[in-house]
Amino acid sequence: MSSKATILVGVTGSIAAYKAADLVSKLVKAGHTVHVIMTREATELVTPLTFSTLSRNPVTLSLFDEPAEWKPQHVSLADIADLLVIAPATANVIAKLALGLADDALSSIALACQAPLLVAPAMNGKMWLHPATQQNVATLKKRGARFIGPEAGLLACGYEGLGRLWNVDGIVAEIERMLKRKKKRNA
Repeated sequence: MSSKATILVGVTGSIAAYKAADLVSKLVKAGHTVHVIMTREATELVTPLTFSTLSRNPVTLSLFDEPAEWKPQHVSLADIADLLVIAPATANVIAKLALGLADDALSSIALACQAPLLVAPAMNGKMWLHPATQQNVATLKKRGARFIGPEAGLLACGYEGLGRLWNVDGIVAEIERMLKRKKKRNA
């Protein structure tokens, strides 16, 4: 089966990181080439081996990972991406993206990437509703980023409220919609 699209999946240090494994698995089953970029915090929750096995590609953990070619990895991955998905996205990563900070592999790749961006937030509800987070989300939306979620429900911290990662099937459906729109624009 030939690949439909090349999708970069950023996984951050939210407890919902385990759900990203299901997302990667479903994208690969749909015929996409998937490259996973994990923050250091995400590796405390899910191992890179899980994602390399599911994606059938090496996982990017650092700007200093050995590139497969001479090009720096944050540039080469950004160049091949049809879509960048960050799921789950923490308040920290959303802030980095809004401010244009590039101090790790994921934020550097995001800054170099010209492909559409889909952000699926997952965090404590108070963090999501904080004015700083909402301002960062508004900034990213103005730049064209698409947000899906978060959902309301029981959060890992024990609170009930807005902050849960959007359901994986819904994220996959939105990815397919975004890829379809991109393909129509490029046709």
